[in-house]
This record gives sequence, C-alpha cells and structure tokens, in this order.
Amino acid sequence: MAAASSSDYNGCGAESNEANSKWLDAHYDPMANIHTFSACLAILSLQLVVGDLGPGGQQPRLKVLKGPLVMTESPLPALPAAAATFLMEQHEPRTPALALASGPCVYVYKNLRPYFKFSLPQLPPNPLEQDLWNQAKEQPPDCARMIEEGSEAGACCVSLCVLCVSRFLQLELSEMEAFVNQHKSNSIKRQTVITTMTTLKKNLADEDAVSCLVLGTENKELLVLDPEAFTILAKMSLPSVPVFLEVSGQFDVEFRLAAACRNGNIYILRRDSKHPKYCIELSAQPVGLIRVHKVLVVGSTQDSLHGFTHKGKKLWTVQMPAAILTMNLLEQHSRGLQAVMTGLANGEVRIYRDKALLNVIHTPDAVTSLCFGRYGREDNTLIMTTRGGGLIIKILKRTAVFVEGGSEVGPPPAQAMKLNVPRKTRLYVDQTLREREAGTAMHRAFQTDLYLLRLRAARAYLQALESSLSPMSATAREPLKLHAVVSIWVRTESGPEGQRPGCAGTPLPHS
Repeated sequence: MAAASSSDYNGCGAESNEANSKWLDAHYDPMANIHTFSACLAILSLQLVVGDLGPGGQQPRLKVLKGPLVMTESPLPALPAAAATFLMEQHEPRTPALALASGPCVYVYKNLRPYFKFSLPQLPPNPLEQDLWNQAKEQPPDCARMIEEGSEAGACCVSLCVLCVSRFLQLELSEMEAFVNQHKSNSIKRQTVITTMTTLKKNLADEDAVSCLVLGTENKELLVLDPEAFTILAKMSLPSVPVFLEVSGQFDVEFRLAAACRNGNIYILRRDSKHPKYCIELSAQPVGLIRVHKVLVVGSTQDSLHGFTHKGKKLWTVQMPAAILTMNLLEQHSRGLQAVMTGLANGEVRIYRDKALLNVIHTPDAVTSLCFGRYGREDNTLIMTTRGGGLIIKILKRTAVFVEGGSEVGPPPAQAMKLNVPRKTRLYVDQTLREREAGTAMHRAFQTDLYLLRLRAARAYLQALESSLSPMSATAREPLKLHAVVSIWVRTESGPEGQRPGCAGTPLPHS
C-alpha cells in the first residue's frame, strides 16, 4: 500500500493536516463496517486479518483486507476472542500461520486456508447437574424439584453445561417435561471457552523463530500448545479468569508470563510455576496490558496508565484526559523504539514511552482497535478502527522522530528565559579563593560537626526512649512535634529619679 492513496482520506483530524505531522493519511473510510478490538487484528504478510464481531456482536466473521479493500469474508461459529500470527515449523518457505480463537476452538490457517482446528478439552460436569439428569433417565421427571435443585447447581457452577439445568430453567413450565424427555438420553457436556491468546517463542528469541500458542480460558487456566502437534505442553492455574496476556522469553529456556484477570489483579508466572509467583493488585479493572522492554504498562478504568516491574513494584502513573478504550504496542525497528498506543474516548490516540507523551493523533471518532506494523510496502503503518465501524490507515513518515513532549520539537521554553544572576562581589571572590585554598580543612571540620550532631541526637533519642517521653508522632502527616517557649525579660528601674542602681528582670513566658 503506497502513500499515494492519501486522496481517499476525507480530513481525519486537524493535527494530521499540519505540515509538521509525523503521519501520512493513507486511507479513511467511515463506512467500512468493521467492528473489532485490538486483540482480533493481525497483519499477515501483505494482508490484514480481522476477527469482526459484526454490528452488535450478532454476525461474527473473518475478514481479510488487502490495502483498504476487503478481499474475502467467512462466517465464524462464535465471537472471536483473539487473533495471532506465528511460525509453526522451520521448513521452507517460512510462511507464518494465522491462529484465530473463537469460542472453545482455535482455528489455524496456512496461506489463509483452513489447516487445523484445536478444541479445548471438556470439563467434568457439575455433580448436582449430573444427578438430576440421571434421575430423569430412571423415573418421570419432577419439574418442581428440578427447578429447585437446578437453581443451586447453576449458582455453584460458573461454566454451565451445553445441555444443563440452566437451559432448562429458561423454558416455560409447559415445555420443561418435553425438554427433559428429549435430552435425558444425551450425556452432559461442559465446555469452556477461550478468553485471550498470545504467542511465546519455543526455543529461540529470533523474530522468525517457531512460536507456541498461549491460551487463557474461562475456567481460570492457561494452556501452552505445541506449534506442530497442537498438544498441551503446560497447564497453569489462576485465581480468576484471564483477559489479557503478555509473555517474554522462550518456553524451552525460561519465560515469564503476566495475566490480567477479571478480579482486577495481574498475576506473574514463571516457567516451572503451576501457580502465580507474584501478584499486582490494581485499584480498578484493567482495560489493557502491554509489555515495553521490562516494564508492564497497564491501563485501568480509572482513566490512567500504570507502569510496573515484573515483581509488582509500581514505577509511575499517568492520568489520561478521557477513558481508555484500547491499547497496543508501537514498535519501530529502524530506531529501536517501543511505545504504548492508547485509544481514548475523546477521539485521541496517545503514544507514550514510559510516562513521557510522544505524540497525539486526533481522529473523527473514538478508536476501538489499534495495530502497528509492516503492511504492504510500508514498514510502519498504523491501522485503526472506530466505534462506528470506520477504518483509518496512517503511515509513519520516514523522517519522523518521536521526542518527549508530544508535537513540540526543539528546546523547552524554560531554556530561553534569562536568569537573574547577581554580579560577583569582592566578598564572593575572597570566599571562593578561601574555599579553594582550605577546602580539605573545611570539609574535615564539617564532617566533625556532623558526627557530633548525630551523636548528640542519638543520645537524646536514647534518653527519651528510656524515660518514656514518647518522642515519636502518632500520625504520619506530623512526623515531628515542636514546642517553643519564648521568655521576654522586661527592664525595670528602681530608686530615686535619675538613679539606676541596676535592673531586675521579670520573665514573661509566651508559648
């Protein structure tokens, strides 16, 4: 896709039309009818693969775009959860494959043709539900009793069965007995679904190395799949359902996995750990998780970005001007830049490196998905979809350089301000010469006085502790208490007029 297609753009944003903008406007179609989020966008060779939810999430489809045009569409059996590209094998030609998570299955495509389907293993049914259906097979069904016990089964089972009591409870009373008689001979099956997906390098850190698929499921588990046989290599448990995943390292060597869950926590797992090793507690629900080098950047529903280490230490926090709708990684290989892109509800796309703002892009509608990478003939292409189903494509200029402070280029304004430096006096010059000549002696005298001060303070503190004077403050906002007493001495005169035999002082305390 060349930059010449910018004629298709209808004036998206005021900043993009400026001459000093870092982006070229390649394409804008407000009627593209693409409804998706960042996890379901993937760039595969020269094409863009979109897991489209459809208007209102009613018609999920897999769309393949070449440039700004939709080339093919195919229906999906369930709503897509994530899309990722990965290399399955080392054989030539090294063509990446596409993995699309939808419902309980992962659909693998090679050359955009169906290649393999992986289904999650079934879970054991709920014991209460199993007993109800076993009793219905042996004797006529008691609908009233099934309603009572079925409600208990549905309350204690998070992932309900396909043919289970929860579906039975949705029927009218006249239809319940017919439903039970129709399905009581079938076996109960409980199937979980995929909530998130990412890739993990198998044994090499190269960009074109073989990668494994990492799946997060509704039953609070993480699964690592073999890229060739699609068998489960590792299984890890979480306290809650994962919604965002970030991994680093290699599966055969050492890897670290971060999972943001629905309970508002981020759990860190290592290669040999079946359970989380570290936990990051957030004050709000996460809306995105991106790893930038060794920092985990988390967006929350409190309109803020947070930076954490892999051990859970908070590094920084940035407040956003509006709610965060989506997040993704911007990686410019030519300059070694990694930054975080955030799509806000006010129609802005902000790019941050750590807590420093690098760039702001204004769009005519709120952006709900972001994807950055090589698309067509351009290495640095930004693809965005909007809340109304529009498609925006921008190309980063080859001369663009991101600097801290957004679109402001050059020295900071404070650098042009003149400081009111006083003129050098004779006293200042003499003092400078004295410090140069006797610098060692002055430093020794300062150190001696400092040691004496520390010694006296330690002695006073020890004396206060031994005498239970309670020198410590009770509140953190007042770490030190001071009580000052000022004594004023009043001069008085006595004796005959004109005689001043002396003066007597009368202290008047004031505190």
